[in-house]
Amino acid sequence: MGTENRYKMSQERLAELKQELEYLQTVREKEVAEQIREARSFGDLSENSEYDEAKTEQGKLYSKIAELQNLIENAEIVEMTAMAGRVGHGSLVKVRDANGAVMQYSVVGSQEANPMEGLISSDSPFGRCLMGHGVGETVIVEAPAGQYRYEILEIEN
Repeated sequence: MGTENRYKMSQERLAELKQELEYLQTVREKEVAEQIREARSFGDLSENSEYDEAKTEQGKLYSKIAELQNLIENAEIVEMTAMAGRVGHGSLVKVRDANGAVMQYSVVGSQEANPMEGLISSDSPFGRCLMGHGVGETVIVEAPAGQYRYEILEIEN
């Protein structure tokens, strides 16, 4: 397990993944098996597009199950780190960029990140730069397109 990646996530996200896995292994797996049985009843498998589609769906299902099992087995639960006045996991951070635009982000584990919804991973370049910094501090984020400066305006833990 030492060479495996660890996936940072909250306890809630881990519970969601376990619930999804349970659904796929019970309900969805039975549905796909039934599709395959039904498609087999149509006769010659070499010219049976329903059978091919059902087998493809089964492959996708097993791939998703394996992916979820890997995420669950290698989950690293990240607790909210309430550092007084400092950015940590679970912090809601308001920043201002060099152009004066103000943005708000929640710092989350890598499995919960969704920048379009304002959820940034603590493992992302931006998230790493914010961690441990306080209100009034300026952080510089190195990106392929250059450096970006952000001033931390507010932190809610």
